[in-house]
Amino acid sequence: MSITDIVSKAFLSREKELERYAFAAEELQNEVLEYLISRAKDTEYGRKHIFGSIKSYDDFVANVPLNTYEDLKDDIDRMRHGEANVLWTGQVKWFAKSSGTTNDKSKFIPVSRDGFMRMHYKGGRDAVVLYLMANPESRFFDGKGLILGGSHTQNYDVPGSLMGDLSAILIEKINPLVSLARVPSKQTALLSDFEVKRERIALETFKKNVTNLSGVPSWMLSVLKEVLKVSGKERIDEVWPNLEVFLHGGVAFTPYRKQYEKIITLPKMHYVETYNASEGFFGAQSDLNEQTMLLFVDHDIFYEFIPVEELDKDNPQVVPLSGVETGVNYAMVISTSCGLWRYVIGDTIKFTSRNPYKFVITGRTKSFINAFGEELIVDNAEKALEYACIKTGAQVLEYTAAPVFMDGEAKCRHQWLIEFATEPRDLNEFACLLDDKLKDVNSDYEAKRFKDVTLQPLEIISARRNLFDDWLRSKGRLGGQHKVPRLSNNRDVIEQMLRLNATALKNS
Repeated sequence: MSITDIVSKAFLSREKELERYAFAAEELQNEVLEYLISRAKDTEYGRKHIFGSIKSYDDFVANVPLNTYEDLKDDIDRMRHGEANVLWTGQVKWFAKSSGTTNDKSKFIPVSRDGFMRMHYKGGRDAVVLYLMANPESRFFDGKGLILGGSHTQNYDVPGSLMGDLSAILIEKINPLVSLARVPSKQTALLSDFEVKRERIALETFKKNVTNLSGVPSWMLSVLKEVLKVSGKERIDEVWPNLEVFLHGGVAFTPYRKQYEKIITLPKMHYVETYNASEGFFGAQSDLNEQTMLLFVDHDIFYEFIPVEELDKDNPQVVPLSGVETGVNYAMVISTSCGLWRYVIGDTIKFTSRNPYKFVITGRTKSFINAFGEELIVDNAEKALEYACIKTGAQVLEYTAAPVFMDGEAKCRHQWLIEFATEPRDLNEFACLLDDKLKDVNSDYEAKRFKDVTLQPLEIISARRNLFDDWLRSKGRLGGQHKVPRLSNNRDVIEQMLRLNATALKNS
């Protein structure tokens, strides 16, 4: 009997509970809401919104407004300074740093002890349980798991309080028994300098028996390239012949799949998607042959959903899980044991089934680029362009930007197509200023650009005059409210425009 067979026996009771998802999801969600309200009724937020009088979902909706980060920011900042019983019971000491909003460079998502154990840690465990259920032949625990994380720092001067990447907080606070089954060492895993961390991870792990990987596809690929360099091998399966699964999340895996398949040729290698965000661990793939995820309905997360076309309305339609339909694009709203109440997180999903509830991630509620974990939003772009124009005297008429995905050397960048009313005196100078300001206004972009390790300096292509109008005209969208997407997470739009730009220049 293998170690995995022995460990799997400890998961049997959880497997039974997960089977209830197929017929009792709404009941489980009602239990979650009741628990959250009960625990938080004596907090400042709970008293303000009369949690003690809430007896049903309708009461909850009547008492608690929809919230964005800006709505909760002041309360979260008080929590960061050590105040207790604000949004959640007790003192919250951990804060996951995420990319910013319109008004701030970074968001700081509270991670309570309850949320850590009953959302994030539980979500990671359930992702593994689901994988073992789907792959009975697994030898997951017969080797080590390479878990890729970020870094953290002291939060203000509050004793024992940390802020940083969620993954770093998880590694810092993880059960010591779990640490025995993972690599690299905690000291290496929490290094802030990715260039140094990548090399140390490779040196510490290439002689280990690694059976599973966990992390963001872009960063993990960079680490695997370093492992090949250190080991002198051409393929990862020559280094770790027992590797069987990569639990990935954070960015779309599709652009990276071919590169992984090029260096990992094992016939039984699996790629399992997870939906793990700073705000919560929401789901994981449960069927190895189906690219959908199972929604976690008995964690400390109560879900609501807004049809995307309702988002801009003053009083949008909001439905609980029981009210969703398959095939509809929804913005997700969550209430959690970290003190996020009816919080619109900005992600959109579409359900593919209801028994159990399975879904796919469809994007963000706003234009963005998040191909490598940089979470660049339009507001960041506008501020950076304004700064570069002021510094160079340039004037921008129109622009669009998209990622250039990693090449064989694991290099990537953002590509900007800009139509200038007044060209900058030096396009390279403009690009440097734009890049520097993006780092200044977006901490995730700044982190991904660190030392050019993975995300390279951005590229600017100067568009011919009227290119954007011509593209809109070709789509029958010229005039009115139609416009070219400012930021796209794929290259569909920019490739069309580049072809149109090249054709016109060739014929001129």
